[in-house]
Amino acid sequence: MYPTEIAARIDARHGVARASTLRMAGASARDIRRALVTGSIWKVRPGVYATPDVSADIVTAARHGGALCCASALAQLGVWVLDADAIHVAMGPHGRQREHAGCACIPHWDEGATGFGRVDIVRALVQLARCQGDEAFFAAFESAWHRGLLSRRDRLAVRARLDARQRRLVDAARSDSESGLESLLRIRLLRMGIVLRCQVRIRTVGRVDFVVGDRIILEVDGRENHDGESHRHRDLVRDANAAALGYRTLRFDYALVIHDWPRVERAIVGALRRRA
Repeated sequence: MYPTEIAARIDARHGVARASTLRMAGASARDIRRALVTGSIWKVRPGVYATPDVSADIVTAARHGGALCCASALAQLGVWVLDADAIHVAMGPHGRQREHAGCACIPHWDEGATGFGRVDIVRALVQLARCQGDEAFFAAFESAWHRGLLSRRDRLAVRARLDARQRRLVDAARSDSESGLESLLRIRLLRMGIVLRCQVRIRTVGRVDFVVGDRIILEVDGRENHDGESHRHRDLVRDANAAALGYRTLRFDYALVIHDWPRVERAIVGALRRRA
């Protein structure tokens, strides 16, 4: 088997594979050595090989003994996650953890096939629900749906593997949430009994994130969307146009929603009381 063929086999498995897997596909020990010499593949650890462009997180998971999963897998797919600092590794029910330099991995011992690479999105979302809780799951689920990563069958598969409480989160989810911050704000206010209208179009203002009551606009400004003077000027123009129509705009950024939620809650409740 040529080195390029071996590399292609490994790439088909998210960039990491065991030597035994390659031998089953027809590669001899000599073929694997030749692929190593040519630089088509490299050794992750004894008996495990990767292609040069493989994700560093997938390599770390393989060194630990499993596949990238949970928040780490979702982040790699472009899904909004609340916390993706650590490397989450799917070990299967009977996997064996391996020591490696700088290890801060979080193992997952759920049912499912073991191996390397990255788990599928359904399994990753279920793992996230169990690992990081309701809010992190809800935000990631809506983000994945909005990005077109979840089919109807996928959504039903996720729902079937959750408990009754978390199934209600799936039922409350929408496909039009454009950021995890919007998802967090909405689920928190719904728990408080505050009903929101989402992605509302207002004449001369445009589309706003939420409207509460009849004249309160809530806007959630993610770190990636509202930096810079041009964006700030655009937001001020929108707020001025909204004020001319009798709306009050409350605008919250990432730091407020994530690190100072009580202040956000007080602002919204206070505005609702004043309108009442």
